Amino acid sequence: MWEAYGLENEDFLWAGVALRGGIAGQQQGACGAVSSGAVCLGFRHRCSVADREKAEKARGAVYQEAAELVKSFIQKFGAVSCIGLTGVDFSDEKAMKQAINSGLFEEKCFKQAQFVIEKLYELEEKRVSTP
Repeated sequence: MWEAYGLENEDFLWAGVALRGGIAGQQQGACGAVSSGAVCLGFRHRCSVADREKAEKARGAVYQEAAELVKSFIQKFGAVSCIGLTGVDFSDEKAMKQAINSGLFEEKCFKQAQFVIEKLYELEEKRVSTP
């Protein structure tokens, strides 16, 4: 999304590095893809906070779109927490190796990240087409 939103700055990519596995593998929080999607929405609607009216409108848009993202993600995958989505405790080395060897990340995580990306594009199209 950094390219799609004209944020072609590697700093933005690095900003999301710790979101793998929830937040740094601490899986109780939201899936890193969903969290990253919410951050992308904030970047997309960014504006100067000095313009209070515009900033308030932007905050509302980010909140509404993030809520739609989370709701649609839960409808599709049944959960939003990393542990709820994978069923694997990343702190358990044996379970983690089994998950890697079984293709769990390709099967689940990559599909979930793809869903978030597609949803962000959908939200962007809706935003652009709404007068």
